[in-house]
Parts: sequence; structure tokens; C-alpha cells
Amino acid sequence: MQIIRSDPTKRLHELIFSLIVSAKKRLYIESPYFIPDPAVMLALKTAAAKSVDVAVVLPGKPDKKLVYTGTMSYVREMQPSGIRFYRYRKGFIHSKVIISDDVAFSGSANLDMRSFWGQFEIDALFWDGNVVGCLARDFFRDLEDCEAISPAEFEGRNWKQRAYEVWARLISPLF
Repeated sequence: MQIIRSDPTKRLHELIFSLIVSAKKRLYIESPYFIPDPAVMLALKTAAAKSVDVAVVLPGKPDKKLVYTGTMSYVREMQPSGIRFYRYRKGFIHSKVIISDDVAFSGSANLDMRSFWGQFEIDALFWDGNVVGCLARDFFRDLEDCEAISPAEFEGRNWKQRAYEVWARLISPLF
């Protein structure tokens, strides 16, 4: 295990990006706030294009509606690449985990631009197979309490909802 400290001068972005691009078989993510920057979005789409099993668990009941609306705009854009997104049915999920093959990352950092670039975070990187296995089992246990977010959910939205999503997406770097 390695403890990773980050702040506005020592950033997590490169580490998270590296975990995503190095995945060969599986990439499992749980994050209460999912606002990826363009590089992370491209890395996730590329992983899915390389036949990596990419699954993301998001809260079922958001604590911040504006952030959640921004998140859904990213989900809508990324689903066609083969990334599977799930909504946690039991409500708000606060887990912050990335499992990339046989390595896991967990701690205070969200998968959002604030954690990448401007916040003080403390996380751990795990290489121990037992710990990674436990985190993977927890991911699948959480997945049992999830529902898939289907592309059909985004069809038929009224213009007000679409406008709200566009606006939330535009200001999402501030979240």
C-alpha cells in the first residue's frame, strides 16, 4: 500500500489517468461525483474500445442535484463507447474506489475536476491481492443493489431538462 497525498500543487490527475490507461481487463469505479476532464473521458472511452470491462457506480439519490445533472450529461456522452453506468438504488453512495486490474485506489478523492486539480486529498494505492480482491467483492456487492442507466433514459427528455443538462455541463468544471 502507498499513501498518496495531493493538493493544488501535487495533483492526482496523472495517477488516476495512469490507472485508467493501464487497465487491460477490468476497470471498476465508484464515485459520488463523476465530472471527468477531457483526458480522463478519452482514457475511459479508449479503455472500453480496447475491450476492458468498464463499469461505473453512481449515487441513486444525489446530494447535489446540479452536480448530478452534470454527471448525467457525461454518462449520456460516454455510454455509446461501451462503458456501463449504474445507479445505486439504496440512495447516496459515497464510495470512492477505482479498481484497475490488480491495483486499487481508494480514499477521499472523487472522480471530478476539483479533486484532480484543486483540493487537498488523501488516498491509498493498493497492490496486495487480498485487499484488491476485497474491494472488488465490495464493488460487486454494491452492484447487486444497482440498476443500469439505460441510453433510453436520455431519449424523450423535454427541452427544459436538456437545457439544464447543457448548463450543468458548462459549469461542471467548477464543481
